[in-house]
Amino acid sequence: MKTIGFIGGYDKIDLILYVARLLSIAKKKVILIDATTAQKAKYVVPSISPTRTYVTEFEGFDVAVGFKSIEEIKHYIGNGDKPLDYDFAILDIDTPEMFQSFDAIRNYRNCFVTAFDLYSLKKGLEILSACTVPIQLTKVLFSKSMTKEENQYLDYLSLGYKVKWDKTIINFPIELGNYSVTVENQIVSRIKIKRLSAHYKESIEYLMETIFYEDLSEKEISKAMKILERE
Repeated sequence: MKTIGFIGGYDKIDLILYVARLLSIAKKKVILIDATTAQKAKYVVPSISPTRTYVTEFEGFDVAVGFKSIEEIKHYIGNGDKPLDYDFAILDIDTPEMFQSFDAIRNYRNCFVTAFDLYSLKKGLEILSACTVPIQLTKVLFSKSMTKEENQYLDYLSLGYKVKWDKTIINFPIELGNYSVTVENQIVSRIKIKRLSAHYKESIEYLMETIFYEDLSEKEISKAMKILERE
């Protein structure tokens, strides 16, 4: 099982849901682990009887809420010391405590997800204070303007942290229309991308190609995107 971390103070559960759904369409077995303070997945992913900790199925993948480690999930599922039976674990983290608890430094890949308001930037960097050794991170940046200066500002703020930034930067537009799609998806309890902006969909596809290139071909990712668009 490969664990992919999405780290940051910015609200990223909707992006992660898109990623998990595309992986499931591509025949990958996936568990999404919401290890954030707000546990937004508890409210946007339907569950028959949510408790403090639980695992539920949604749109072809599993969602785990309320756990503090992979070991706790193993115990809940009944795997004992056996590895979890998934191709990917997608981990949503927004605190230094959960970064350490899930040993995120050992993840197969890690993305740093942020917008450019100071809360998102500083909250995200606060998580990285838990790093005791250098960590390789891919920037996933949400912005209205997407200027070179914004990226340089993040580089400046991250000086002194044990961070190695990938050369690849994945930019997502902040647009009201995309937010409306998110609300509609939550109301109908489905994951749909058809009405997302072309730029947003291109960014999702680019992210998939960047993070999962060893496991999925561009053709497989493109096919999954087309299937999800038709749903």
